[in-house]
Amino acid sequence: MDLNRSLLQHPYQVVPLLERLPALQELIVEKSDLEFEKNGKNHWTSSMCQDKLVVRRGQPFNIVIYFQDRGFEASVDKLNFIVETGPYPSEAAGTKAKFPLSDFVQEGVWAATVIGQENNVLYLTISSPPHAPIGYYKLLIETFTGSYNNIFSITGFILLFNPWCQADSVYVENDDFRKEYVLNQHGIIFQGSYKYVNKIPWNFGQFEDGIIDICIELLDMNPKFFKDPRRDCCRRSSPIYISRVISAMVNCNDDKGILYGRWDNYYMDGVSPMAWIGSVDILRKWKMSGCHPVKYGQCWVFAAVACTVMRCLGIPTRVVTNYNSAHDSNSNLTIEVYRDERGEVLMNKSETVWNYHCWIEAWMARPDLKPEYNGWQAIDPTPQEKSEGTYCCGPASIKAIKNGEVNTKYDAPFVFAEINADVVNWIKESDGDFKKLYTKTMIVGVMISTKAIGKDEREDVTHHYKYPEGSEEERETYKRANHLNKLSLTNEHSLVEDVKIKIKVSPNMSKGNDFDVFGVINNNSSEEQSCHLLMAARTVTYNGRLGPECAKTEQLSLAVEPLSGKHIPVRMLEHRVSSCYWMKELIKVKMLLQVLQSETFLMAERDIYLVNPEIKIRILGEPKKLRKLVAELSLKNPLPVPLDNCIFTAEGAGLTPVQKIVHIPDPVEPGNIVTTRVDLMPQWPGLHKLVVNFESDKMKGVKGYWNVIVGP
Repeated sequence: MDLNRSLLQHPYQVVPLLERLPALQELIVEKSDLEFEKNGKNHWTSSMCQDKLVVRRGQPFNIVIYFQDRGFEASVDKLNFIVETGPYPSEAAGTKAKFPLSDFVQEGVWAATVIGQENNVLYLTISSPPHAPIGYYKLLIETFTGSYNNIFSITGFILLFNPWCQADSVYVENDDFRKEYVLNQHGIIFQGSYKYVNKIPWNFGQFEDGIIDICIELLDMNPKFFKDPRRDCCRRSSPIYISRVISAMVNCNDDKGILYGRWDNYYMDGVSPMAWIGSVDILRKWKMSGCHPVKYGQCWVFAAVACTVMRCLGIPTRVVTNYNSAHDSNSNLTIEVYRDERGEVLMNKSETVWNYHCWIEAWMARPDLKPEYNGWQAIDPTPQEKSEGTYCCGPASIKAIKNGEVNTKYDAPFVFAEINADVVNWIKESDGDFKKLYTKTMIVGVMISTKAIGKDEREDVTHHYKYPEGSEEERETYKRANHLNKLSLTNEHSLVEDVKIKIKVSPNMSKGNDFDVFGVINNNSSEEQSCHLLMAARTVTYNGRLGPECAKTEQLSLAVEPLSGKHIPVRMLEHRVSSCYWMKELIKVKMLLQVLQSETFLMAERDIYLVNPEIKIRILGEPKKLRKLVAELSLKNPLPVPLDNCIFTAEGAGLTPVQKIVHIPDPVEPGNIVTTRVDLMPQWPGLHKLVVNFESDKMKGVKGYWNVIVGP
């Protein structure tokens, strides 16, 4: 029978049928549950997920939606999801996406999938693409029911890089690697000199309260964001771009960056670079000051803060130290050092070789370079030379550096020179002209060091940067990198092969004691050699700036018998040395020998690191989560004079919410031990590091640490 005809014949049947159809009711979102604990555990962001959702790109996360009055019905309701980042979100720029509810999880795109439903509650999984820009996002839900259309703001969340996701450009396969270079909140930084390696502890604290917000704000303070926020937010998908921004923003030379660099020992209006023990206090000071630069930083501070920011954003990162690090200011891959008649460096004419220099390495793919240049990239936030008009450096592929491919992005010639420059020494003669003294090809870039995975020991990574010194591969690499440089590439270690010199030091050097330094002369010829000897010791900053003289000896007429040697002592008196080293800790000893018969010069230098006293740390109580602990800190005064204005500072990620600072009211007499205590409150089970600094009027930057294993 024709249905229309039937209805016309029996109209009374239609009204009850329409009355039985329920009225369409709009679908209203009442609230959401972001499942902080579950998502934080799955995305390795638990300590950041206390009051906000922090997830990693390319990996699903869960949310729960509660609807008002009725639940979601797939037959009558339609859902769209919208994610946006940046002030001008755009689908074309990749900073906005609109996507419907899907039947299954889709990889590589934004997608939403139902994983369960109970009455008015809908359980969802949201997927993000592994190439999405990182940063703050808004999540909105658009509901359609008949003619009803509503948009509800669900939440804001933070999206990070994801080294656990194979499609992410920062992916790394090894889990121990990720634990060390992404999740580890404490570390070791190497200082001193290559003959006296010193390690200091550092509290990176990338998951501490508020640090993720500061790191995102740092991106928003970058000049490229102010110039073109659309483009800047779009480019935040790339770790290459992010690392250049961070390299520029950790220093304040071109922008409202974090740290003010200073190297002249005048730190009264700020904090001495030697006093810092962690990044958290620095980042919080920058935030609380309205993004004004924090005073003061030097290379290891710049590197450590950059490491914190990079790890926080999800990029595997580590701090490295390059001993005998060259600063090549004219990009000729050669360091030229000019000296006066007494062997003193003419600073206004010379380039420098730093005792050590710290930068960071970050792990990422380099789609802009050859595939083999993926992996570790050198990034240097210490302001030295401009790159594309800004004080930043890198990322430079370490593999490209090793191969001498200095035409690769970014700043490869500068990094290559830091680890592989030749050093040419010139000495001023009596007529005012400069004579080439020698060329050294194997002194720059030695014992490049970083903290080993899973332990507080040094890992030597020099072989990642260069072939063995003196090898045929190393010289060929240098020639390839330096093909435009006309300076000699030959190794002219000495113009007098018959006479050799070196500097030896006492093995028991420490602060508070006199000690000897010896100039050793060996005459390998069959003739007596008449010489003029000058030996002098001066304090030196780690970046090569010389300070006051500590000791000196000069012998105008020194005869060295055939086939024999001489040891010339220089006494380093504690009262002379201590007045010089209290801010610097390094002493440079110079030995200049003029061989009169041949009218030639020999030069030797050696840096001496004076060992600080030990801070002893004792933990009182059993370390348990949310149970008060006490740390006892003590130090013995090794100097023959009292220590005044003594201060202990302690901090540790997961152990102290803020720095603990203790002022000691009384002077510490010579040989006495000063002791104090600080309270700790462990927040998380696992391995933590308590980091301690000691300052006084006569000793600065004395460091100590203790590993604390906290039980559940």
